[in-house]
Amino acid sequence: MESYKHCCFFFYRYLTLDEADRLVDLGFEDDIREVFDHFKAQRQTLLFSATMPTKIQNFARSALVKPVTVNVGRAGAANLDVIQEVEYVKQEAKIVYLLECLQKTPPPVLIFCENKADVDDIHEYLLLKGVEAVAIHGGKDQEEREYAISSFKAGKKDVLVATDVASKGLDFPDIQHVINYDMPAEIENYVHRIGRTGRCGKTGIATTFINKNQSETTLLDLKHLLQEAKQRIPPVLAELNDPMEDGDTITSASGVKGCAYCGGLGHRIRDCPKLEHQRSQQLANSRRDYFGSGGYRGEI
Repeated sequence: MESYKHCCFFFYRYLTLDEADRLVDLGFEDDIREVFDHFKAQRQTLLFSATMPTKIQNFARSALVKPVTVNVGRAGAANLDVIQEVEYVKQEAKIVYLLECLQKTPPPVLIFCENKADVDDIHEYLLLKGVEAVAIHGGKDQEEREYAISSFKAGKKDVLVATDVASKGLDFPDIQHVINYDMPAEIENYVHRIGRTGRCGKTGIATTFINKNQSETTLLDLKHLLQEAKQRIPPVLAELNDPMEDGDTITSASGVKGCAYCGGLGHRIRDCPKLEHQRSQQLANSRRDYFGSGGYRGEI
């Protein structure tokens, strides 16, 4: 049976991985390589992404045969067809100000939140205010998600409230306005979110709420991204001191320096939050391996 199972892989010629860069980023690199090993015949593999941090580029070079990189602008840069508006809004005022922001454009509008609880709260709030809204996040079942997406795409609902599950892999060609109720911790997630509008040559608007809840590293990344796209820099970002110095950086074709690990423009590799998160995960995994799956029950 085991030998038959391995022989079956000789008949496969095509491999499709949805959001391959995300899979690698979440730690499934070894699993993807194991799948690749089962392909004995020649194959063609294509990887598309709006952001290509160094880690993903290195994976592509080692996993693909004679890879060719095609860049449309700088990998990780924001779409120039999107007008980016960044506004300082206190945490307690965000949900009320949201209604005002919805008046900027006609529907459809996409609202992004960082967590499921905020999605549900905003969805309920909009319904109470008479807004035709639906919501999706990882805690909803498949039937609920399919209804929300289909009704939003069909124009039956004006607003979709979502976590980052809607920032990739879903095509909404006519989004007028993206609102980031929360600024994501990683700049590449911001790029993916605002990329839901301004598609197919159309112009879109992205409004992002920021306040003191965001780290200075994230805000510096945002500042540099706005500068690169020649967008208006709000005073709260303009006042931020830029600690960038030579060393531990990369310089893009546009002349903007960024982190050599994640591609973020506002920090150096030694200050990279993504690298720090990756190291924390590796440390946690190594501790689980050392103490066993049952966990360590003694005192630390």
